[in-house]
Amino acid sequence: MFISVQDLELKKVHFDVAFPPGEIEFINDGDRLSQATPLQAEGSAELLPHTSGEIRVRGKLAVTMQCDCNRCLEPARFPLESRFDLFYRPAEDAAAAEDAEVEIDPGEAEIGFYEGDGLDLKDVLREHVLLAMPMQRVCRAECQGICPVCGQNRNLINCGCEAKLVDDRWSALKKVQLK
Repeated sequence: MFISVQDLELKKVHFDVAFPPGEIEFINDGDRLSQATPLQAEGSAELLPHTSGEIRVRGKLAVTMQCDCNRCLEPARFPLESRFDLFYRPAEDAAAAEDAEVEIDPGEAEIGFYEGDGLDLKDVLREHVLLAMPMQRVCRAECQGICPVCGQNRNLINCGCEAKLVDDRWSALKKVQLK
């Protein structure tokens, strides 16, 4: 769904959409992040008065995302339900501000930019989902992860390996020979 500035000049645009898995591509630093359920989003977009084309998009979304657990590398699901209230300015405003040193207040640090005649709702939702995902993506709090010695998933089997803690800072002293 494309949110056009031309349409927003006439009225506020409401949306209630569902994007099936695979329609929005989530690529984030090479991890295998995918959409497990349809992404439901509803809300509105409006052109803010007395601005040079600033768009406010607010609403809520619900989706379940899937990616590998950071500890055991097994697939894990992450349900997200989130509200958003986002602001976008024309990219020309950012280009004009690059030449001069401009102080911004904390509220302006969260403003995005759009190019052309508007913005794509899929891009807005993709960005919000990526930012809403947890930094530490673990399948469950008690996940034991991968054994550093044999590489087995410690949630599935108890390998019995013992990791030896070695302090490499002193390894050079082992090479010193006394006469």
